[in-house]
Amino acid sequence: MNARNVAAGRPGASREAKATPREAKATPPVTAAYLERVALHYLERYSASVAMLRQTLERRVAKRCRLRDEDPAAFAETVAAIVERARSSGLVDDARFTAARAATLRRRGTSARGLAAKLAAKGVDRTLIAETLETERDRGEEEGTNAEEVAARAYAKRRRLGPFRRPDLRAAHRDKDLASMARAGFSYGLAKAVVDEEVNAEDGLDG
Repeated sequence: MNARNVAAGRPGASREAKATPREAKATPPVTAAYLERVALHYLERYSASVAMLRQTLERRVAKRCRLRDEDPAAFAETVAAIVERARSSGLVDDARFTAARAATLRRRGTSARGLAAKLAAKGVDRTLIAETLETERDRGEEEGTNAEEVAARAYAKRRRLGPFRRPDLRAAHRDKDLASMARAGFSYGLAKAVVDEEVNAEDGLDG
């Protein structure tokens, strides 16, 4: 009986061979070049605020440091330098981000209060948020429009509230619709006006 047959016949021999672990691939170190690639890839895919870019880089640093048993704080200056270069070069611009994001949220029917909360959650400075809303009001005065009213109607239409419900269901759902608009951040007076108003046939239910 040769050695191979002995090994083949020995209980557990094949399991032992399979159990031999492969050498784990080492996690690469955190470098400025790596973080710059992360920043560029992120900004190519998303519109972001300065704070959003910083948080993305910090998460990547934390993940690699955890795998390498290193202190993320050691890379704080590197992250700050990359974020500053992105800001100074115009790759990230909080004013531009805020204006674009605000316009998108308004079209979707977001109230001023909801808009401010969402932008603050993205790390936008509250002073910049206030300035954006003030600019919006000034533009509305020039154009004869009210962004909050437009947003309230957009919200009601998107959620099919008030005049955008089937006529036979409006009265029964009036209080529920008012509560929905209040939770969205619209004032009671505006919510009442929108929920109780009549709309043209082409603006109401689709089909």
